[in-house]
Amino acid sequence: MSSEALQVAKVYRNLLRAVKKHIGKEDTKKHFREYVIEEFRKNSILSDISSIEQKIKLARDYAVLLNSVHYHKDLLFSYNIAVDRSDETKRVLGKSAASVGLQLPEVYQP
Repeated sequence: MSSEALQVAKVYRNLLRAVKKHIGKEDTKKHFREYVIEEFRKNSILSDISSIEQKIKLARDYAVLLNSVHYHKDLLFSYNIAVDRSDETKRVLGKSAASVGLQLPEVYQP
């Protein structure tokens, strides 16, 4: 593989990983992943190098944006900046329980 092909594969993998991690992989959200796959396949036959480089830069920037937005959100939660911390508390308690092999029960809400 050429260095360009390796670079494209790395950007593609990073973008799919970011979409899976931050957007989700549920059936209701799979169209995001399918769109990314479709765009990369559609653009794999382009012969214009500048257009390909532009699209690769755009994909890289979008992956960085997804990761950065969610990192920023986590920072806001950790600093308790006027947000509801109940979801974060549940997530932390769930991780703590899972680390010792337990699972928290679902809380009934009418």
